[in-house]
Amino acid sequence: MFENYVRILRSEFRGYNADRLAKDFSAGMTVAAVALPLALAFGVGSGADAAAGLITAIIGGIVMSLFSGASFQISGPTGAMSAVLAIVVARYGIDGLFTVSFMAGVILLLLGIFKLGKFISLIPAPVITGFTSGIAVIIALGQIDNMFGTVSRGETALERLISYHSLGFDINCAALFVALAVIVIMAAWPKRLAEKVPSSLAAIAIATLLSLLCGFDVATVGDIPRSLVSEARLSLSGIDFFRLPSMLSPAITIAALGMIESLLCGASGQQMTGGRFDANQELISQGIGNMLIPLLGGVPATAAIARTSVAIKSGCQTRLTGIFHGVGLLASMFFLSPVMSALPLSALAGVLMMTAWRMNEWHAIKKIFSSGFKSAMLQFLITMVCTVVFDLTVAIVIGIEFAMLVFILKAAELNIYFSKILNSKLRGRDDDVEAMHGEAYIAYVTGVVFFSNDDKLVRSFRDLPKCDKVIISLRGVPLIDFVGATTLIDIIRERLLAGTSVLICGVHPKVMQTLDRCNIYDVLDREHFSASVDTALFGEN
Repeated sequence: MFENYVRILRSEFRGYNADRLAKDFSAGMTVAAVALPLALAFGVGSGADAAAGLITAIIGGIVMSLFSGASFQISGPTGAMSAVLAIVVARYGIDGLFTVSFMAGVILLLLGIFKLGKFISLIPAPVITGFTSGIAVIIALGQIDNMFGTVSRGETALERLISYHSLGFDINCAALFVALAVIVIMAAWPKRLAEKVPSSLAAIAIATLLSLLCGFDVATVGDIPRSLVSEARLSLSGIDFFRLPSMLSPAITIAALGMIESLLCGASGQQMTGGRFDANQELISQGIGNMLIPLLGGVPATAAIARTSVAIKSGCQTRLTGIFHGVGLLASMFFLSPVMSALPLSALAGVLMMTAWRMNEWHAIKKIFSSGFKSAMLQFLITMVCTVVFDLTVAIVIGIEFAMLVFILKAAELNIYFSKILNSKLRGRDDDVEAMHGEAYIAYVTGVVFFSNDDKLVRSFRDLPKCDKVIISLRGVPLIDFVGATTLIDIIRERLLAGTSVLICGVHPKVMQTLDRCNIYDVLDREHFSASVDTALFGEN
C-alpha cells in the first residue's frame, strides 16, 4: 500500500520545476476563491456552522490532497454531503455528527485498504443521477428557513416542510431579497468574469454590501474563530460507545456518499486530464481525512467535482494545487474572519439554492428521458424519490435492486425459433437434404436459459411437429444454469424416445461445461455435437 503511494508520487513529481510550481500555486489560489463561499455555505447547510465548513475545506485541501490517489483531486465539504449531515445533526446532535463522521472515515479507510473501490462500478448511471437529483431537492428544502427567514421543525427536509402547516410561514422580506439577489447575480454573472472572480464569491460580496447599506435585519454567520481547532469537536474519550450501534447506519450512508462522490470525481478528472487515478488510494485518503476532521471540529468531506474541474482548468500540475488551496483558506480564516462573520445566512442560502439547481445532471437527465428506455427512467425516478423520502443508503439499495430486477426480467426473455430445412433454402448447394436427413428442423435458441424461463423451452419443443431430425443451435445462448441444462437434457431425451435424431451445434464453452456437469453425454454421444449448422448437416467446417 505505502509502496504504491510512493510510486504515484514519483511519477507525479518527475521533472517538477519552478514553472510547474508557479502553476500549482496560481491554480490553488483560484480554487480557494471558489471554495471559500461554498465552504461557509455547506458548513451552515450541514447543520453545523460556517467555521466547521471552513475547517473541513482546509483539512480536505491539505491532508486529503497529500494522500490522494490523483494529482487533481480537490476535497472539501459538498452540497450532497451537507444534505445528509443536516439529518444526522437533527437526530444525534453536533456531538453525534462528529462520532458518525469518524466512523465513516474508518469505513472509508478500510474500503481503501481492502481494495473495494471497484464496487462503484456496480451502481448504474441512472441510479447515481437519481440520487444526485434527490440530494439537490433535499438541499433546496433544507435552505427554505435561511432563505425566507422562517422557522421549521423536524429531522428530515420533508418533516420541516410539513411543519410550516402548524408553525406558520412568516416571510422575512429582507432575507428573501438578499437570497434572490445572490441567485440572480450567480445566474447572470458573465463567464469571462467567472474565470477571474467566481460567481458565488461575487454574489455574496454584493448581497452582503447591499444588506449592510440598507440596514437589513437578517441573521448572519456570526463569529468565526481564528483557529483551526474548534471548541466543538470530537473527543475520543467522550465517545458514548452505547450509541455506536445506532450510529452505524448513518456512518455507512456518509461513507457510501463519500466513496461515490470521490470516485466519480476521480473518474471525471481522469477523463479531463488523461492522468492517473488510483481509486483505492483515494479511499484511503478520504478515510484519513474524515477521521482527522471531526477531531478538529469539521464536518465530513469528499472530493468535489466543481472544485476539481476548476483546478484542472486553472493549470493544476500536481497535488500541491490542493494543498495551496487549503493554505489559502487557512489564511482567509485568520485575515477575513471579521468580514465572513457579517455574511447573511440568506446569502449563503442563495448560493446553496443555485448549487442545488446546478447539481442536477441535466444533460444526463435529458438523455435518460429522451432515450425512451422506461427502465432507466424508473431507476432515476425511484432513486430520486427514495433519496428524498428515506436516505441515501436506502435509495441506492432500492435503485440497484430495481436495476437488477429489470435485468433479470430482460434476461428471462428467451427466444426460440424453428426453421424447417428445405433444399430451396440452401443456396448454391446440390445436396438433397431430405434424402440425407429426412424431415429436419433447426431450433434457434437465443437468450440466457435458466430457472425463470425453462418452461418456455418445454412448451416450444412440445409444439414442434414430429420430424426425423432436430438441430438445436445454442450459438445465441451465453449462459445456462442447472435448471435450464436439466430441462434441455429432458427435452432431448423425450425427442430421442420419440424416434427423432438430435444434433446440437454452436455451444459456448461455459454452456458446454454446465451441460457436461449435468451428464448430457449420458443422453447424447459426443459425435452429435457440431460447431455449426452447416457442419451438422454436411460435415463441413
